[in-house]
Amino acid sequence: MQWNGFNADEFIFENHEAIIVEPEKVADKCALILKTEYWNAFPETEIKLIEKGHFLCYIKNDNRWGTDADIDRKARFVKFCKEKYNINCGCVPVGMSCGGIFAVKFAAKYPQLVSSIYIDAPVINYMSCPCGFGIGERIDDENFSEILGALNMHSISQLICYRETPQDKIPELLKHKIPVIMVAGDSDTVVPYTENGKLIEEAYKENSLPLDLFIKPGCNHHPHGLNEPSLVVECIEKYL
Repeated sequence: MQWNGFNADEFIFENHEAIIVEPEKVADKCALILKTEYWNAFPETEIKLIEKGHFLCYIKNDNRWGTDADIDRKARFVKFCKEKYNINCGCVPVGMSCGGIFAVKFAAKYPQLVSSIYIDAPVINYMSCPCGFGIGERIDDENFSEILGALNMHSISQLICYRETPQDKIPELLKHKIPVIMVAGDSDTVVPYTENGKLIEEAYKENSLPLDLFIKPGCNHHPHGLNEPSLVVECIEKYL
């Protein structure tokens, strides 16, 4: 099959839909780009990366809240893809919005597989995320029904005590010095930057770790990405 003009292989991996897209010419330093959620959403940066000779892959999640089952399956999938296609550089998780949950948790748990992560308006704080409530509305269990169900919880009290959020994984990113490329809008009302991406920005700056940060003035949650996606591509390639 074809995906945006590139050869792609669709298959089933561990009972989950999966796809890998091949470049026309493989780069000397070839990475595996892992789209962690929302396949086909805002693909401009991924397309540029394939044009530069990198592979792109995706495996469907059970849900969008970063469970251990999904994270561990992704690790096995990445190892499978790298071996099958003889990919010689690390994996680069690409996480937009809730996809940022997977990117951060994957890198924290499997740092040996990762070259860098690219996160875009990422959900880092589970108490500040797109759960369907608006500013001024009462936050209750019903508002959080999707995430509570996904994590097998029954109340916000359990969620507040949960210590497997992306926010809790930041120390692991720091420990392993995982480079971060981050894009976000400064006017995001869905996943507010000051309550999410800002947590990574402050931790990385405090520890003088590699962070390429692109803040879009006046931009809400969408669109993801930059008008010139090659800027992100250049950042990803310098960490290979």
